[in-house]
Amino acid sequence: MPLFSRARPGRSADPWRDSKQLSQWLGLVPDAGPGLAPRPLLDPSRAFDVCHVGLVLRAVLGAQLLLGLGTALVARDAAQWLGLLANGTAVALFAVLAWLLLVCAAKRVWPRLPEAGQWAALLVLGAGCAWAGFALLYFWVDEPPGAWRVGSVAAAGACGAAALLAWLKLRAHGQRPADALAQLVELQSRIRPHFLFNTLNSAMALIAVDPARAEAVLEDLSELFRVALADAGTAVTLGEEVELARRYLAIEQIRFGERLRVQWQLDPAAAGAQVPPLLLQPLVENAVRHGVEPNDEGGDLSITTLRRGDEVEMRIVNSVGAPSRTAGHGLALANVRQRLRLMHDVAARFEVDEGGRQFALRIVVPAAV
Repeated sequence: MPLFSRARPGRSADPWRDSKQLSQWLGLVPDAGPGLAPRPLLDPSRAFDVCHVGLVLRAVLGAQLLLGLGTALVARDAAQWLGLLANGTAVALFAVLAWLLLVCAAKRVWPRLPEAGQWAALLVLGAGCAWAGFALLYFWVDEPPGAWRVGSVAAAGACGAAALLAWLKLRAHGQRPADALAQLVELQSRIRPHFLFNTLNSAMALIAVDPARAEAVLEDLSELFRVALADAGTAVTLGEEVELARRYLAIEQIRFGERLRVQWQLDPAAAGAQVPPLLLQPLVENAVRHGVEPNDEGGDLSITTLRRGDEVEMRIVNSVGAPSRTAGHGLALANVRQRLRLMHDVAARFEVDEGGRQFALRIVVPAAV
């Protein structure tokens, strides 16, 4: 799909194309490029990742807001509105939480269904959850409610499920620009002429004196290129990210020698935490470029991982000396912060401490579930 259009801002050059793009965002229409097999625009596993406190709170508050507005339109007075709101809250709260719980429990199952099957199954699930909440509300009532009322509640549940599913798919689509930017930044980083030249030059210098080490350098470089060019649509473990950072630092160690002093403090219990791909490597690279490279005496770099209960903490600390020869743009920090927010929502924290002669980053994510 074209990224830019010559149409004036605020107006669409092709309304049909715009509606088709919206359908692709919702996962209803596959995105096919010329000469390529159709592929889904979304990573299907992300749309159903609802196991986050922030997402649950937004869904519940959104449903409550719609319920309050809807009951206000039909209520004759404030007393009736409060009664309708109280009964509706009991049904809506049960329905939304039950729907999210079931979607979360089967989040690996839904992507296996075709798009039409996903929508049909989750709309039926929404109707069933609403009906169950309504049945519990009237469990102690001798006179059962009429069929029309039960049907309207089930229809409202299906409509609410459709709205939630559309929001989840649009939310998942919003992660693609961040992933694309991460891949672009990392690809540009990996193919910077001076980095590639220095790495190959180091390997050639080692061939005569230490062939095994030269081979290891080329293997590390190959792995960095492989990850930079790989699909960034799925999560990886913190252990994999640590291994990638080790490979990068092994290459830079050849270049800087004793000027680069690295200290690792790794907690094995933290290795299984799910993080976005290409998380640690760009942060470690920033530390080398801005904390070690500008200083004749080099610098210190510390990478720490620690699991505390249901959270995993990562700390990257580098010494600060002379100003960097290359001014940074903050792309790596901004990108990592955005991708953490998109993946873990309010459960992730990203903190920067620039005080003193150290630059410290602290990242907290949920532990593996």
